[in-house]
Amino acid sequence: MARTAAVERRTLETAIEVTVNLDGTGQVDVSTGIGFFDHMLTAFGRHSRLDLTVKAEGDLQVDGHHTVEDTGIVLGQALAQALDDKRGITRFGSSFVPMDEALVLAALDISGRGQLHWDVEVPFGMVGDFDTQLAREFFIALATNAGITLHVRQLAGDNVHHILEAAFKACGRAVREAVAIDPALADETPSTKGVL
Repeated sequence: MARTAAVERRTLETAIEVTVNLDGTGQVDVSTGIGFFDHMLTAFGRHSRLDLTVKAEGDLQVDGHHTVEDTGIVLGQALAQALDDKRGITRFGSSFVPMDEALVLAALDISGRGQLHWDVEVPFGMVGDFDTQLAREFFIALATNAGITLHVRQLAGDNVHHILEAAFKACGRAVREAVAIDPALADETPSTKGVL
């Protein structure tokens, strides 16, 4: 069974299209109009090994908030759809990613209970054309709509670019581990409740 999804969201503020293939090879095609965000989504896709396309048009004349948040919403919905009933998945994933002086841990549970726990010290400001406050907004939207419990914790770091890139890469690698099919589970749902 193909573990893929295509989701669109159109509002008065944004038009977002996302496709995912959980069993991909890390082929990524991203265009959001925000260069640094494209860089982060590309890192996320490559390290998750998802095949991922993101086409986003938003009201960037206002700022990047709606584009970034809505991209998180749609990517989260696409992940949830591609996971379907979650049978056979590993369910949990975690990764430490160093990026020069920065070190970030991401750990997640595909629990059906979407929530973000963010312990990352990112000073307010801009990295290129990306408002640093929006990283947290993206991950809130992603976790909530994907139905995952996501912890992101910064253990070291001073350079904002390095910290954020480590966070996106760590989340990607944690996703890769959690969505992988565990041969030992066969067709079982990895929960004592029998459902996720």
